[in-house]
Amino acid sequence: MITTFAAALNTGLRRALEDDPKVVLMGEDIGRLGGVFRVTDTLQKDFGDNRVIDTPLAESGIVGTAFGMALRGYRPVCEIQFDGFVYPAFDQIVSQVAKIHYRTGGKVTAPITIRIPCGGGIGSVEHHSESPEAYFAHTAGLRVVIPSTPEDAYHMARQAIALDDPVIFFEPKRRYWDRAEVDFDAEPDLPLDRARICVSGTDVTIAAYGGTVATALTAARIAAEEGHSLEVIDLRSLAPIDFDTVEESVTKTGRLVVVHEAPVTGGLGGEIAAEITERCFYHLEAPVLRVGGHDIPYPPAKLEKYHLPDPDRVLAAVDRSLSAA
Repeated sequence: MITTFAAALNTGLRRALEDDPKVVLMGEDIGRLGGVFRVTDTLQKDFGDNRVIDTPLAESGIVGTAFGMALRGYRPVCEIQFDGFVYPAFDQIVSQVAKIHYRTGGKVTAPITIRIPCGGGIGSVEHHSESPEAYFAHTAGLRVVIPSTPEDAYHMARQAIALDDPVIFFEPKRRYWDRAEVDFDAEPDLPLDRARICVSGTDVTIAAYGGTVATALTAARIAAEEGHSLEVIDLRSLAPIDFDTVEESVTKTGRLVVVHEAPVTGGLGGEIAAEITERCFYHLEAPVLRVGGHDIPYPPAKLEKYHLPDPDRVLAAVDRSLSAA
C-alpha cells in the first residue's frame, strides 16, 4: 500500500507491540497526543497506557527508566521528541546503556531502541534541527541507524526493536510526509547493518544517509541528463558502517562524494573518507570529497536552505571530482 514515512513507522511500532508483550513505548506526549509528528498515533488507545507511556519532560529520566526496564527483561522504545533534546540523556546513553554488555562480560544486555527525529528542512526553531549522529556513532556499544524511505522505516524499526543491542534510531523529520509503496507483509530485503545501492552508476559514487538520500538521487537524475552516471548508496547504518558495499562501488567508479546534513568538521564523512582512502587508495582517481552542513549552529528557518546540502552543492562536488582526472 502507499503510505507515508511516519505511518510506516507507526505500523512498525504496532507490529512490534503485537509481537512481543515486553515491548513498551515511552516518551513525551506519545500517548494521548500521538507524538509531535503523530508517529505513535492511536497506539495508546489500542495497547493501553501501561505499554504506551506518556512520560514527564525529562529525557535523562526517560532513558534511565528504560535502562532499568531493559535490565528486567523489557524492550523499551524511547522517543526523544526532537534531536536537540537528547543531550540531557547523553550521560545515560553513553555511560550506562552503551557499556553494560561489555561491563558484564556479555551477561547483561540492554535491548533499548531510542528514536530521535533528526535534521532540518522543516523550518524549526533552535534545538529542533540538529544532526548529532557522530556523537553516538563514536560510542562503542551502540548501533546507529537511519532509514530514508517508508519501506526502510517500517522494516528497520522492527529489526531494531528485536535486537538485544541498544539502537539509536534516527528519523529524518523532513521525510515524515514522503509517500511510497510498502508491503507490510514482506520480509526485509536487507539486514539492519547493510547499505543499499539505490541507483547504479559508473562515474562517481555518492554515499548519503537519512534526509540527504533524496537529495543525492535528485543530483543523480540531473547528472544523467548531463551525461554523467552516478551510483547512489544509502548507508542506512552509521554504526557499524557497511564499508564493503562502499568499497566495491568506489573500486568500480574511482570516485566518492559523501553527503550529510551535519557539519563537515568531525562528521561521519571524514571517517568514511579515511576508511575508503585506505581500502581503495590504488583505485581512487580523485580525493574523496565531502558535502555537509556549515560549521555553524543550526541557522534560523529562513536561512536553512543555504545550510542544508542541495543538488547543486552535490553536483559541484561531482564536477570537482571528475575534473581531478
